[in-house]
Amino acid sequence: MRDFKGHTLPGSFFLMFGLWWSVKYPLKHLSGRLKANCRTHLFYQRLELIEGLMKAIFSLVGILAEQFVPDGPHMRLINGEDHSWVKLMNWQHSTMYLFYGLSGVVDVLTYFPLKIPVGLDRLSLSLAVFVEGFLFYFHVHNRPQLDQHIHALLLIAIFGGAFSIFLEVFMRDHVVLEFFRTSLTILQGTWFWQIGFVLFTSSRGPEWNQEDHSNIMFITLCFCLHYAIALILMTSNYSLVYCFVKRQRWNNCEMDIGIRKLNSDKDSKAALLAGSEEE
Repeated sequence: MRDFKGHTLPGSFFLMFGLWWSVKYPLKHLSGRLKANCRTHLFYQRLELIEGLMKAIFSLVGILAEQFVPDGPHMRLINGEDHSWVKLMNWQHSTMYLFYGLSGVVDVLTYFPLKIPVGLDRLSLSLAVFVEGFLFYFHVHNRPQLDQHIHALLLIAIFGGAFSIFLEVFMRDHVVLEFFRTSLTILQGTWFWQIGFVLFTSSRGPEWNQEDHSNIMFITLCFCLHYAIALILMTSNYSLVYCFVKRQRWNNCEMDIGIRKLNSDKDSKAALLAGSEEE
């Protein structure tokens, strides 16, 4: 994460999961008003399994990227020559990915009949998000003012998401909490990209003045606009899912009416045939 690509990688992960949740949870909420059956329950279980696998795979990719880049630590924590720490920043990022990977593993295990306690998947995800914020809190000390401020704004989204997911441990399938978590995840994704553009713009434009208070005010404004964009994206996806579910429900109703009409026609014909045979 010491360059532009290093910030876009986690940003892309969070943005992808946030956009996926902005479709998944409205679909689950709106389709839940229909009659639930075993096939529907199995469908969402499989989605949770796939989501856990993707989370574990992406975390592994993040760890490998942090450790085995050309100037990475290559799994060395201490330099044997002078006994100094080796690339602690990369190790912090690897630790962040590790906890998200553990969360993905827990998601996968809940799919199997191991009698894992209900809510453990949400607790592990909340812990992963909290560890991310905990590491970032001690990540930017002694840095320029704008650098510290833009990461402090990121902590708002991180700790807000961790608290929201922790509430889901006790209020599972609470649609408001799921939507709130989704919005903060999208915000994290877009804000990682924003950090990359602000702090690593040497080849894409003039550098930002790290000590200018006007820049800090503008970045704070951008953070609010980023959240507004996240809410707009969620609203758009909710509307699309609503139209899809409504259309599917209408098609199902027409099919049921057609089946009932066909059955009634068959019954009437059978009654006429029975009456003609009696005559």
